[in-house]
Amino acid sequence: MAGHAWYELNDPDGVVSPALLVYPDRVRHNIDEMIRVAGDAGRLRPHVKTHKCPDIVRMQLEAGIRRFKCATIAEAEMLALTGAPDVLVAYPLHGPNAARLVKLQESYPQTRFAALVDNPSVLERLSETAVGGQTTLRLFVDLDTGMGRTGIPPGEEAFELYRRICTTPGLEAGGLHAYDGHIRHTDLNQRTEASDLAFEGVRNLRERLEASGYPVPEVVAGGSPTFPVHALRKDVQVSPGTTLLWDARYAELFPDMDFLPAAVLLCRVISKPGPDTLCLDLGHKAIAPEMEFPRVALMGLEDCVQTGQSEEHLVLRCPSATLEVGEVCYGIPMHICPTVAKYPELLVVENHEITGSWNVLARDYKLNI
Repeated sequence: MAGHAWYELNDPDGVVSPALLVYPDRVRHNIDEMIRVAGDAGRLRPHVKTHKCPDIVRMQLEAGIRRFKCATIAEAEMLALTGAPDVLVAYPLHGPNAARLVKLQESYPQTRFAALVDNPSVLERLSETAVGGQTTLRLFVDLDTGMGRTGIPPGEEAFELYRRICTTPGLEAGGLHAYDGHIRHTDLNQRTEASDLAFEGVRNLRERLEASGYPVPEVVAGGSPTFPVHALRKDVQVSPGTTLLWDARYAELFPDMDFLPAAVLLCRVISKPGPDTLCLDLGHKAIAPEMEFPRVALMGLEDCVQTGQSEEHLVLRCPSATLEVGEVCYGIPMHICPTVAKYPELLVVENHEITGSWNVLARDYKLNI
């Protein structure tokens, strides 16, 4: 409809709010841009934690992407159900999860699975689980290049752990994994310098392993912030995730990247408790609440200040707002990944009309296995 902004619906009156809208043309743009930056679809191993959605996986498969990364067994199963040929569970496997991965391999033989390891004692348990299940587990050594979350430094301990994978029954060495999510410089030159410095140990470790006769088939590096940096490295797989849907925080932090926001929250003014105060139906249950305000970039309400949030309410101080109770608002989340997980479905918008819905299948921690 002429005069509508790209995110607006022709007729939002029948949409229950809050709702999360998704725009396929923008998702396709983002997939194309990922491939352009990577140089080849075969270099990509996108993370699915942002969208957890089979329909978006299918779009990537249609674009030639064959490798994927995830954080949960449910996400891995969602990928297998959707036909992904290669899946890396980029998360430590503890408790029953090792046996669940073995069960996935048995149930979905068309998909090649892998997992991370950063601890020798876990290595032994994974070996026992694999041998007991009469299978082989492909493992990547998880390297800590400064994030300080999981992984081990790319030094002697990592070399020995990789060597043990190569010589332990039931295990196969898949390569190295290094996530540098702590590198978030807005300036691309500074981001590149920090990423290069952090990656030096990974490069040295790979060269030492290969010189010692231990093949390193794959190196998976980075996330969305350092994606354009790692894309310039030879023989490295890149694993952006937020790039599929993008969000307001990354758009602000990384203006050098040409990705488009592809998911928008539809909400409503539910109360005006004062002349300069609005209350929207965007509480903790509707949008990621872990950051400081603002938690959503509200279109047309840029001069409003977000002052409070509870389970079902978001309070704004808006000196010049003219919205009335019941009116619709649109906003781009500051952090899209945990926001998506709050919705069982994404409402598909094409040409300003809702044309269907996409199931957020892997928002739960268990599907079938």
